[in-house]
Amino acid sequence: MKTLKYIFALLILSVSFVSCSSDDDENIPIETNPVEGLNKIYEFSEADHSVEIYSEKQILEVGYNEISIRIKDLTNDKYITNARVTWMPMMHMATMEHSAPHSMLSNSEESSVYKAHIVFQMASNDTEYWDLRLNYSVNGQPMEKEFSISVVQPADGLKKTQVFTGSDDTKYVLAFINPKAPKVALNDMQAVLYKMESMVSFPVVENYKITVDPRMPGMGNHSSPNNQDLTYNAATKKYEGKLSLTMTGFWKINMKLLNENGVVLKGEDVTEDHLTSSLYFELEF
Repeated sequence: MKTLKYIFALLILSVSFVSCSSDDDENIPIETNPVEGLNKIYEFSEADHSVEIYSEKQILEVGYNEISIRIKDLTNDKYITNARVTWMPMMHMATMEHSAPHSMLSNSEESSVYKAHIVFQMASNDTEYWDLRLNYSVNGQPMEKEFSISVVQPADGLKKTQVFTGSDDTKYVLAFINPKAPKVALNDMQAVLYKMESMVSFPVVENYKITVDPRMPGMGNHSSPNNQDLTYNAATKKYEGKLSLTMTGFWKINMKLLNENGVVLKGEDVTEDHLTSSLYFELEF
């Protein structure tokens, strides 16, 4: 009888040990890669640190580009969370230089990843090129780095960026963001709108409206129902609305830009005699 009690006690201890081990395993945090799914498009190293630059794309393109930056302290092999990174993209041309619309880098979502976007207005070539100027700190020491970057036209050849002068004589940059993977459905649509104040200053334009009229030129220029015009979202600093796509194929997203007073600054209505607006994006899926 004592032997049976002893065996039973051992079984209880074994079950408790396995249960505790399982609980401990469940409580172990799973390490995640904050740049998983992104492409490392640039990397450079200094004596005590390295800088890595990531994008969803294989190479930077004319238009909207989301970019992530990580800075690694090579003395301890850890990524820096207090680097205070700022940047400035610059295009160097034969007779002038200019910047591009861009947001400020932030690591609020993931402490070791500094994220923002740049809207490139033109591609680089043999004589005109972009560079990226980075300012940051490593262990309290200020750093500055400037390096050339390549910017190409989108491989699909579709128009997703518009640089134009409105009827108010202001130069604007309008760039498509979403949907990245359009579906036959009512898609969430996003775009960014900037104005040019100077060669290096492109503030966000707030509280305008962008009307949306998608058409299929190859299918009698028919439209689609339930579209919602793009309006400004102060939280995201983007223009958001709904895009209705009723079938696969080539679509031209005709638009008009209206200021806060409802005055049309660019674009026209689509009619039987006027088949396209001068302000548009192109999609094909």
